[in-house]
Amino acid sequence: MRRLEEQIAHLTKTVDDLSDVIARQETEITMLTRRVQMLMEREAEREANLGGQVVMGGDERPPHW
Repeated sequence: MRRLEEQIAHLTKTVDDLSDVIARQETEITMLTRRVQMLMEREAEREANLGGQVVMGGDERPPHW
């Protein structure tokens, strides 16, 4: 009987620990989802403001090189 009680206590602690992990992950996923949405909106706005122009980064060579 004692062995079963110890096993139940261990399993209960494991479930509580996993529940805490899931709660933290939910918070992080929510935050990351908001950030991705914000970046997507920012990029869409940037593209709309450029009117379809091609923007070259500092490391990129023009296509004719």
